[in-house]
Amino acid sequence: MNILVTGANGQLGNEMRIIARGSGDTYFFTDVSQQEGVETFFLDITDLQAIRDMVVAHQIDAIVNCAAYTNVDAAESNEALAEKLNAEAPENLARAIKEVNGMLVQISTDYVFGKEPYNVPCKEDQQGTPTGVYGMTKLHGEQKIMAIGCKHVIIRTAWLYSEFGKNFCKTMMNLTATKPQLKVVFDQVGTPTYALDLAKAIAHVLADYSKESKDDGYSKTGIYHYSNEGVCSWYDFTKMIAEYNGTTACDVQPCHSNEFPSPVTRPSYSVLDKTKIKETFGIRIPYWTESLKQCISNLKNEK
Repeated sequence: MNILVTGANGQLGNEMRIIARGSGDTYFFTDVSQQEGVETFFLDITDLQAIRDMVVAHQIDAIVNCAAYTNVDAAESNEALAEKLNAEAPENLARAIKEVNGMLVQISTDYVFGKEPYNVPCKEDQQGTPTGVYGMTKLHGEQKIMAIGCKHVIIRTAWLYSEFGKNFCKTMMNLTATKPQLKVVFDQVGTPTYALDLAKAIAHVLADYSKESKDDGYSKTGIYHYSNEGVCSWYDFTKMIAEYNGTTACDVQPCHSNEFPSPVTRPSYSVLDKTKIKETFGIRIPYWTESLKQCISNLKNEK
């Protein structure tokens, strides 16, 4: 298959580059910025005609959309831009790939939930109740893709981290190494997701799609949840980062989220139920501490 990846210079996009090395498929990596040492095609996904041209020129069979406006706090004062990147752009991708009878893999977020108090893992058919602009615009993106009616797999994920770019894991590795004490919230609970694990899951979905007849739709079209297994708070996450990083001299203390004022209320419980993706695609999902240990080991070996 010919696969187009958007947002290729972000966390997930860079992990998709790693996946592509061992793949028999042909990947085209796109972004609006360049990254030293790797080939990146320029593509503005807010430009429908530009997407159409690339899809036709490279005979694209599937698109993996890793691009998004992900600054949760800044989205509150940049709603129009967040809507353009998180909702209108996926609609463009859906429209362009439908015209060639291909499939779109869209990455969404646990932030589509949060307004209602949950104490059991969120399922795919649960009503979206976002608490801020970021979650709302990502939910709009899901809705627009479904309205277009292309073959699609929407994957909601959470707490993404990797060896690439800025993320919570890398930030806390640095802070626990340089600060004598840290306060981290313990009243927001979810599950970290290693971006490489998510990239492997996407590759699994793409392989399944390539085997199934594409003329009469795709029987597994729908919304799925993917994060690593297990549950933790940001405080627990930080404690394990410090342990695997060997920076346990830092005194990490739990605190309430209201001690860190923010323009948006983050979900207090956004654990995702992964039963559907595991049963549908036969995917084994690693426990979150296993993946965290691997990522930190990779980062330390890079130094």
